[in-house]
Amino acid sequence: MELHDVWFVLIAVLWTGYFFLEGFDFGVGILTKLLARNRLEKRVLINTIGPVWDGNEVWLLTAGGATFAAFPEWYATLFSGFYLPLLVILVCLIVRGVAFEYRAKRPEENWQRNWETAIFWTSLIPAFLWGVAFANIVRGVEIDADLEYVGGLLDLLNPYALLGGLVTLTLFTFHGTVFTALKTVGEIRERARGLALRLGLVTAVVALGFLLWTQADSGDGKSLVALVVAVAALVAALVANQAGREGWSFALSGVTIVALVAMLFLSLFPNVMPSSLDENWSLTVTNASSSPYTLKIMTWCAAIATPIVLLYQGWTYWVFRKRIGTQHIAVDATH
Repeated sequence: MELHDVWFVLIAVLWTGYFFLEGFDFGVGILTKLLARNRLEKRVLINTIGPVWDGNEVWLLTAGGATFAAFPEWYATLFSGFYLPLLVILVCLIVRGVAFEYRAKRPEENWQRNWETAIFWTSLIPAFLWGVAFANIVRGVEIDADLEYVGGLLDLLNPYALLGGLVTLTLFTFHGTVFTALKTVGEIRERARGLALRLGLVTAVVALGFLLWTQADSGDGKSLVALVVAVAALVAALVANQAGREGWSFALSGVTIVALVAMLFLSLFPNVMPSSLDENWSLTVTNASSSPYTLKIMTWCAAIATPIVLLYQGWTYWVFRKRIGTQHIAVDATH
């Protein structure tokens, strides 16, 4: 296997990690409107991801940086062609981070309610737009002979891409719901389990349609295996949720995300960004990659740094592993 193939796999792993981790905290942010009945319960939800949300975003920075270094042509075409939706995502992530930090800085109810509303919208919008972006990457976009994107914004809002956005939105929300059931106690935990069942059924219908469409359009035997794993894991997550096995349900919803992302990258390879104008103009792992020397240096750096990051992030989750509920938050607390 060539180094550019290795880095294609590594970038797929980074995006998988990002969607697995950021997926559930996007979901929890959305649940501040869907599940919480009062501001005390919103604080419980926000506190479940308070220690980890910023660490989850590191995976996005790493995935973007790795793409820039390993496949500069892919990075350039992707970020120029998808400039507006990626800018919206970036603004949402900035506002979301500010909202988490500023929400408790003042005791006024309106101040905190406005920041909580910001958390909801800046969780929902990226959860939808990431699906739109990746669906377009797999489907192919208008790339010319100079390897430049020549389409417009409306070209990105096609039915397949919009369906992809609905898949990530519903799947991340479901993932966040089973995480909430795993991390909370009392009434909010029971309501999360009930909502997870309804969300899971909706997610299953939407995801199955998208996966079958992807398989019919650009799939092969390997992507079919990933499709089967994704569907089976989602069904198993629903069964585990109904049985009150929140840990298994969360793990299986994570497997669904892993299998979904794996299917998209398997359908994409050896392209990294297909051209819908002419397949000969597509960006591939070969024509979009950096030099072998650059990839070699990157591989050594990744081999040294990645285990350290994984150990530190795993330790963070272990330290903050306990469940919380409304009884753990002081009534007069501002955060």
